[in-house]
Amino acid sequence: MEKQSLNRFVSKYNLAGLVESVKWESNDGSLTTSFISDDKSVLGSVSMKEFEGTSAEFGVYDTTKLTKMLSVLGNDVDFNINDIDGKPVSLKFKDKSTSVNYMLADLSVIPNVPDLKQLPEFDTEIKLDSNFINKFIKAKGALADENNFTFTCGDGKNGSGQIILGYSNINTNRINIDVDCTCSKDKVEPISFSATYLKEILVANKEATDATLKISSQGLAHISFSIDNYESNYYLVEIQS
Repeated sequence: MEKQSLNRFVSKYNLAGLVESVKWESNDGSLTTSFISDDKSVLGSVSMKEFEGTSAEFGVYDTTKLTKMLSVLGNDVDFNINDIDGKPVSLKFKDKSTSVNYMLADLSVIPNVPDLKQLPEFDTEIKLDSNFINKFIKAKGALADENNFTFTCGDGKNGSGQIILGYSNINTNRINIDVDCTCSKDKVEPISFSATYLKEILVANKEATDATLKISSQGLAHISFSIDNYESNYYLVEIQS
């Protein structure tokens, strides 16, 4: 298998180290995981098609360590799941000259991810393109201390809104990015989510040319990507400013 393919899968949930402990599920030629951050402000799922592995569930406790260990290897690697009495205990990767053995964690120490069966109505949709993705990443870099972003809807039914870093009722350092949006309500109150997580989500899916950010006034945002063999879904929980 290509190590680069696995690295892309990992980056889409690891989010530069913000999410570490997850359960991987290998089944029917695909690899999937659901995840939740320690502060419970983001959760989601990532799947990769055309995965060469036997059907299994296993716990990856320290994703950053796995990534660092994989960096030792070349791109073309053999992959195996080592088990004892049918229970997966480690992942083994090998290139032409080097092998890596990564110990798996018991599933009992992996955080449980809530099943979002009853989602609220998403009353706002924001179209994101590669220009927005690049601008937001740069904006977060410029205002690194701003942990949140705020969406405001000027006249959403006519397609105008803003995503703001540094939002406040007083004069502050801030960056306003105009966005195309559609709101089903006449009035949408400003609502805030984690700028740190959104930035890392956008970085992990930077190859996307477009996406839709959906926001519910009940305090949840959803963004999804379908890129090559990867399907990614992210849910951001409202942060009270």
